[in-house]
Amino acid sequence: MIKALENEFNYYLDHQDEFVKQYNGKFIIIKGDKILGAYDTELEAIEQASKMERLGTFLVQKCEQGKASYTQNYHSRVAFI
Repeated sequence: MIKALENEFNYYLDHQDEFVKQYNGKFIIIKGDKILGAYDTELEAIEQASKMERLGTFLVQKCEQGKASYTQNYHSRVAFI
């Protein structure tokens, strides 16, 4: 079974160098093997992409050189009662 958005992420990795030349510093929306847009902020990219596509069906990726640009840390704040 293919993980959600794995194809989009692999597409980004395969074309990262050329995307950086065109979209450096922007947040790009990837659906399948297409760039649907490039935006200055992640929020703007999500808002615009959700007008075109169903949430969970597209990847928003900050376009920067190197592996660190796609390494993310996620934190969750949980209240214990």
